[in-house]
Amino acid sequence: MKNYIQDGDVLTLTPGAAVASGTGYLFGAALFGVAVTDVANGVPGAFQTEGVIEIAKTSALAISVGDRLYWDATNKVVNKTATAQECVGVAVEAAGNPSSTVKMKLGAYLATAA
Repeated sequence: MKNYIQDGDVLTLTPGAAVASGTGYLFGAALFGVAVTDVANGVPGAFQTEGVIEIAKTSALAISVGDRLYWDATNKVVNKTATAQECVGVAVEAAGNPSSTVKMKLGAYLATAA
């Protein structure tokens, strides 16, 4: 196919802040990726945008399989707070309270009904 570009699992993107390897970054309002390696501010780097990853979460929070997960850019964790945060994936494994990480499917979530 002439117009095929790439698979899209890993994209080269330029963040507006430094991002440590394994940390998420929200590009605009809808493109979320996890840095494959440390990426400097304003420098293109590899970001995983599809697949299942283990990511930091709010420790004092229980998460169930299938929960929508939202990006807290201030604390660089996912949580279940929909207000003023963007949905970035879905939990594929339960994570207890307290725990520091959760397994999440990137790029796979349904928008909430209006």
